[in-house]
Amino acid sequence: MKTLRDYTSEQAKWITFVESQYFPDSMVAGIPIYHPIIQKFGEFLSQARDSKDLLKRISDASPQSLRIQLLRVFRKYVSPDTSVEMLKKKSKIPEIITEFGSRFRELDRVRRFHSDRPQPDEALIAILNEYWERGSKGYALTGLFFEWFAINFGGFDITGPAGAGKDINLFDIVPDYPKDRRPVDFVIKKTKGRQPLVVGLARYDSDRGGAQEDDRTSGYRNVVAEIMGHKWKGKTPKVLFINDGPGLLLGSMWKDYCELEDS
Repeated sequence: MKTLRDYTSEQAKWITFVESQYFPDSMVAGIPIYHPIIQKFGEFLSQARDSKDLLKRISDASPQSLRIQLLRVFRKYVSPDTSVEMLKKKSKIPEIITEFGSRFRELDRVRRFHSDRPQPDEALIAILNEYWERGSKGYALTGLFFEWFAINFGGFDITGPAGAGKDINLFDIVPDYPKDRRPVDFVIKKTKGRQPLVVGLARYDSDRGGAQEDDRTSGYRNVVAEIMGHKWKGKTPKVLFINDGPGLLLGSMWKDYCELEDS
């Protein structure tokens, strides 16, 4: 059986490119999606009493997809110190306001800056469009793998989000798993089986380098050690990494993945 290392001399031939949109072509699709969101942010802005109240109002917005986009606009205008990931949980909003509210930009300034921006605000739309592209390639990669698996492997079930969606928590499938939080991208079992045969992680790297590549492969090594070190009831499952994209050609990424596979 060949390993990743066997393809090192021709690695560039094995990279799958999930196409990106060119600029300014991307603005054609981005304006009708994000201009209404920026306008909605303006509505909340006009109703809010202060910046803290603005965050509370946005946190009550629905559906969740709209709320996430509004939080991204809020972060750019009001609180660049707080990540969208931090703001996602509605139950955490009071705590965030207590801890970070003193650093929020004053509402009058936000209103003035917002009203001075051109409409549609193409600069902000371009930024929001980048968020969408960042995750979409990983979803495309996972979707392609799920389709290929379903065609080629009868008698087995693959579970996990084929596109955007919540990761599987391994602890929910394996109650005696040592960590109560171990997110994975997919799990493969025999049809009607209970024991995981394969635990999978998928990632499309458009760009990767420096400390980021070390963080990724170090994190993966921890996952391998954790899964292989668990006392499974039956055979220890395989760990399958679905990794692709031109980022694998940067720095030591390819070499690090070869060493990870060797382990």
